[in-house]
Amino acid sequence: MGPLAGVKVLEIAGIGPGPFAGMMLADMGAEVTRIDRAQNVIGIFQGDPPKDVLARGRRSVGVDLKHPDGVATVLDMVEGADVIIEGFRPGVMERLGLGPEVCRARNPRIVYGRMTGWGQEGPLANAAGHDINYIALTGALHAIGRPDQPPVAPLNLVGDFGGGGMLLAFGVVCALVERAGSGKGQVVDAAMVDGASTLMGMLYGMRAMGFWKDERGANLLDTAAHFYDVYETKDGRYVSVGSIEPQFYALLLEHTGLADEDLPRQMDRASWAGLKERMTAIFKSKTRDEWCEIMEGTDVCFAPVLSMDEAPEHPHMKQRATFVEFAGVTQPAPAPRFDRTPPELSRPAAIPGQHTDEVLADFGFSSEQIGKLRASKAIA
Repeated sequence: MGPLAGVKVLEIAGIGPGPFAGMMLADMGAEVTRIDRAQNVIGIFQGDPPKDVLARGRRSVGVDLKHPDGVATVLDMVEGADVIIEGFRPGVMERLGLGPEVCRARNPRIVYGRMTGWGQEGPLANAAGHDINYIALTGALHAIGRPDQPPVAPLNLVGDFGGGGMLLAFGVVCALVERAGSGKGQVVDAAMVDGASTLMGMLYGMRAMGFWKDERGANLLDTAAHFYDVYETKDGRYVSVGSIEPQFYALLLEHTGLADEDLPRQMDRASWAGLKERMTAIFKSKTRDEWCEIMEGTDVCFAPVLSMDEAPEHPHMKQRATFVEFAGVTQPAPAPRFDRTPPELSRPAAIPGQHTDEVLADFGFSSEQIGKLRASKAIA
């Protein structure tokens, strides 16, 4: 099932954005095999692998990538794969003997996806970093937060996932589409600094047109506007409003009891702070559920701020099955949706090396070859 059914992907195990890309591809029906380090399966595995949502949907092979026979095993698998994705620093895969040129020599049709923070070249290419560092360099982190307060890290959604893993998955699928015509694979260089910058495209355009100030909490979408913000309610919870368009703003005024007052124009920035104070007091006068009764489902552009426990239980989320119960874990369902080739969750996350014999047999290895590889400790 899923639009990528039949596509074979090898995922060199990593953390963060690489596994996220692997999850996305697996969710869409690709047959993703995770190449885990053989050492991970020796002794007691820490944690509960089936609950690792990011690793769902693929089988795992335990391979020692520092053993020549382990490297040879992966290269043999490359011959039968469509895609390989990795998330090491530049040059690591080359030093292991699994770089793009070696893999393409074995399979010219292979799409080779590379996931890094800084990219494959540049002054910072070989430096360590995490999501917060990558988005700091793009202007994204600087833009997120309240005025006169430090920038707020948006979890690791902008760099690792939106600007990283999702960019890699998109790049891989683009390369597969191109390959259908050319018959040739290619390298996909997905960098979180590139992806996070791309996510900032609209804001850089607004900045160029003079509609965006290069400071926090001073703009239409960064909590400066009284009609685009989060408000605390009487019970200590929160609601969100995003009444940007004039017709939606009119409804906001109506439902907050301000419609009959002689107010400044909506886009008069000088009045935003004063109106923010009034909105703050108004939303404090009722509970979150009371505001939901008044505004939810209207064109105010309103939603309650839900916790991770609450979100799956909201009636809209439940009807759409946006969250599903799978392998005993409540988790997001595959997205987007397709009417003819609907994706579905196939398996929970695997213990590293759980499917070594099964997968190698599927890739054409004989039981004798598998036995020899295990005896040499090239595989787990």
